[in-house]
Amino acid sequence: MERRSFLKAAAVGAAASTVAAPALAQSAPEIKWRMASSFPKSLDTLFGAGELIARRVSELTEGKFQIRVFAGGEIVPGLQVLDAVQQGTVECGHTVSYYYVGKDPTFAFEAQLPFGLNSRQNNAWLAHGGGLELLREFYKGYNVLNFPAGNTGTQMGGWFRKEIKSLADLKGLKMRIAGIAGKVLQPLGVVPQQLAGGDIYPALEKGTIDAAEWVGPYDDEKLAFYRVAKYYYYPGFWEGGPTVSSYVNLDQWAKLPKAYQVAFEVACAEANANMQSKYDVQNILGLKKLIAAGVQLRPFPKDVMVAAQKAAFEMYAAIAAENPHFRAVYEPWTRFREDVQLWWRVAEFGYDQFVLTNPVKK
Repeated sequence: MERRSFLKAAAVGAAASTVAAPALAQSAPEIKWRMASSFPKSLDTLFGAGELIARRVSELTEGKFQIRVFAGGEIVPGLQVLDAVQQGTVECGHTVSYYYVGKDPTFAFEAQLPFGLNSRQNNAWLAHGGGLELLREFYKGYNVLNFPAGNTGTQMGGWFRKEIKSLADLKGLKMRIAGIAGKVLQPLGVVPQQLAGGDIYPALEKGTIDAAEWVGPYDDEKLAFYRVAKYYYYPGFWEGGPTVSSYVNLDQWAKLPKAYQVAFEVACAEANANMQSKYDVQNILGLKKLIAAGVQLRPFPKDVMVAAQKAAFEMYAAIAAENPHFRAVYEPWTRFREDVQLWWRVAEFGYDQFVLTNPVKK
């Protein structure tokens, strides 16, 4: 008798659960967004970060929240993603903030300032150093909510058709270089050009530009820059650890259920960590391929580095004196940079310096 009662109760419970599950699923709305990327599909790590966000959001919401990712140029040009998100042309985007310094140089902070923070330091400043709060206040003026969603690590200095032996060799050099970095190099004689990734190779090939920076060995090898410019310089002192961002239209964000907002934020955090670690593996392979292809690897001459750093911080001081948005971020950013460098000298730099200058003998 007790066994029959138990089985009956179990059957009733199972039936109730089959009714409740669809009811719960029906309570979650189906939402479809479009994400405009600044990157071509061929750059699987940069463009792929947007795809990772879309996939994880779908998985976390059991397919109810779908995001379709479009490469640069499919909906809007790669350098107009911010505008598309701000205006509501798309609900979200995946891009780099320094593309938009023409609107306001304050945009540079989220991605990178020349001679600024490395990738770990930038993540620390954004997540726990007050950086994200400062920038989100600024982004409100553009009807955008920003999320860190990738980092390349320190980038390369780029491809040059001729060798750079001293500061004098920069005079009149036409170089594809994005955002505020171009303004830093202008006083050194460089003529900066801002081009989307897909436009760099033909410009180098035709001689429209003399040099170009992009990311690092993995992506640069895929884009075959070495075929038209054989000198490959390092480091990219303008991009010590640039954050790649996901932008969301604030009006569309407000319409999302809380669970979907959390899913999006979690997916961006995963993309942020994944991109850096992926590049750290891929760039090893990319650099080996480039060296095997005859690429000439070169460090920037010290006089170039010294002059560029001096020009950079003189420019920041001048912008801060005139631009209250920039100043509101620059002053706390500067304090964080000074403090984090104190710590870095103690353990991080000491460790790296030793192991890199004292290889294990085989």
